[in-house]
Amino acid sequence: MTLTRRRLLAATFAPATFAPATFAPAAFAPLPAAAAPPPAGFFLIGDWGRDGTHHQRAVAAAMATAATARDPRWIVSAGDNFYEDGVTGVTDPQWRRSFEAVYHQPSLQRPWPIVLGNHDYRGNVEAQIAYSARSARWQLPARHYLRHLPLGDGTAAAMFFLDTSPFIRKYLGTTTRIAGQDPAAQLAWLRQSLAASSARWKIVIGHHPVFTARGGPGHDQPDLIAALAPVLRAGGVRAYLNGHDHTMQFTARDGTAFVTCGAGSKISPIGPARRPGFVASAHGFLAARFQPGGLRLAFIDSTGRERFAHLLAGG
Repeated sequence: MTLTRRRLLAATFAPATFAPATFAPAAFAPLPAAAAPPPAGFFLIGDWGRDGTHHQRAVAAAMATAATARDPRWIVSAGDNFYEDGVTGVTDPQWRRSFEAVYHQPSLQRPWPIVLGNHDYRGNVEAQIAYSARSARWQLPARHYLRHLPLGDGTAAAMFFLDTSPFIRKYLGTTTRIAGQDPAAQLAWLRQSLAASSARWKIVIGHHPVFTARGGPGHDQPDLIAALAPVLRAGGVRAYLNGHDHTMQFTARDGTAFVTCGAGSKISPIGPARRPGFVASAHGFLAARFQPGGLRLAFIDSTGRERFAHLLAGG
């Protein structure tokens, strides 16, 4: 057969020349998008231990609902864990009545780092420390301690838990038995620990307030302003969280947010803020979440309503 120019062109560009297997689609599959790190956070509740009364159970129910949705790593107690006079020992019925039987929901069965309050010092403080060995969630290894909260980006927030009652001079010689404690040694530990920490987020938790939005006698704590405020400022602490005042309050000063949430059961009436920020007399708790852009702090009341939120930028 004579190979004409027409037949040569037809053979050169025939469809069979390009085998489909040569361009396998799998070779060009797009790479999966990197998953965003999950947010990490914690709840904080203060001044709660009243056998389920004074709306304690309502706050617990709201906290359980929020924990199901928000999945906090920890639930932090800001002290005054048992009213009026702490516990007598590790078998005191108050463990059941004020803690185990109130915060019983599955979503609240997670670590509870604890600090001590002045009412705890009216009872057996060592028993509250010892209960850590009996409970899967109660965590009070010492009167003050450091823990790290893992964040979604592979880093961790440094959380410093303080025992503030020994700093309050008016307790000396009273039923709030702080005799024998050494606040100067605790302060030196905090100063050194803050200086040694490379964490982007440094958070300090104590029972008593330093500065509050309400301000003035009965809200600010002069003994802690004198002893603790300079250490917080020098150590780069982004937030100081506390209970004691049975309210919700937020204010900021010298680069540190001061957050009061002692509203876990009985609450106190309160007047307007004297400093920029937020004040409310409402039962509830604090929800804190590290997220892109910063640390979000939100007060949630016993109905589940978010009363106030603030984003601490950066880290």
